[in-house]
Amino acid sequence: MRREDSLLEKIVKSSSSPWMDGSGTMSDVVISSRVRLARNLRDVEFPHRMDEKSSNAVMEKVFRAVSDVNARKAVSELTCIDLRDVSPLDRQVLVEKHLMSPQHAQSLPGRGLVTRPDERVSIMVNEEDHIRLQCLYSGLELDEAYITANGMDDLLDERLDFAYDDRSGFLTACPTNVGTGLRASVMVHLPALAIGDEVSRVLSAVNKVGLVIRGLYGEGTEGQGNVYQVSNQITLGQTEKEILENLSLIAKQVVAEEKRYRETLMKSRRSALEDRIFRAWGILSNARTMSSGEAVKLWSDVRLGVELELIDGLSVTHVNEILVISQPNFVMRAHGRTMSPEERDIARAELVRRHLATMKP
Repeated sequence: MRREDSLLEKIVKSSSSPWMDGSGTMSDVVISSRVRLARNLRDVEFPHRMDEKSSNAVMEKVFRAVSDVNARKAVSELTCIDLRDVSPLDRQVLVEKHLMSPQHAQSLPGRGLVTRPDERVSIMVNEEDHIRLQCLYSGLELDEAYITANGMDDLLDERLDFAYDDRSGFLTACPTNVGTGLRASVMVHLPALAIGDEVSRVLSAVNKVGLVIRGLYGEGTEGQGNVYQVSNQITLGQTEKEILENLSLIAKQVVAEEKRYRETLMKSRRSALEDRIFRAWGILSNARTMSSGEAVKLWSDVRLGVELELIDGLSVTHVNEILVISQPNFVMRAHGRTMSPEERDIARAELVRRHLATMKP
């Protein structure tokens, strides 16, 4: 078995990732931090304008640069994966694990993925830009994610000629990414604000200060399980430091609002809150059929119970795995076949029951 096949098999079979382990600053509310850099090769058309020959040439050039980085042992070893060799189901599992975007999972020529065993680093080749380099860390760790992403960017810059303009900065396929090419985001879990009907107010305030709100799987997705991604909207006219500091400041304010409502619920509605949490635990532990939407909603309540220490003996890491094992493609991958929605609901409930049976609350 090739190394890339072995790593891919390990990733798509595993329900956990280091960025989900509940470590890092403010991880009781901030699930993860992500920094993404958009880069393009000089004098090469953007991916949406390239033909198959050009797309393959870009992928091969990026893969050669990564191989040279590996040869110099500059970072933890990276693995290059040609997405033509990956089944449609496995590509969707990679999306569910946040290693690449839903758009990148589409079967188009010249698309590749670079990642490493800890899944903290991934590079999408020929998505909207030639290179989309992202780093994921658990908790509010934007600086750590940026240091890793910037280091990897420097290594690639030594081997590839990036499109850069002295006035505009890095040139990208979408004008909103021109400049630093940096998009940073924090994934936050806001169940208490949801219970208090305050999510819309808080997220509206975030929008007014130039940040954008997305759902669990990024652009074009909804906030399932009271999980939202808050990210910068502007990359031109601000330094990387300013973008990260502004996002971190707003994230801390959102965290403070969520914690304040958690304290309010514990003081004024504790019995009702405990009932909600333990009902969710009971359904997850015993249900015989369950949709993905219901599973994520119940996960949100159980995770809140763990964060408030109302449920003892459970790790956030183990609870967070429900986010992965409840997703449609992971369910089908675990059973080795495509399924109807009804079959998936039954299989999902079984997977979740089995998973929770190993936990001793």
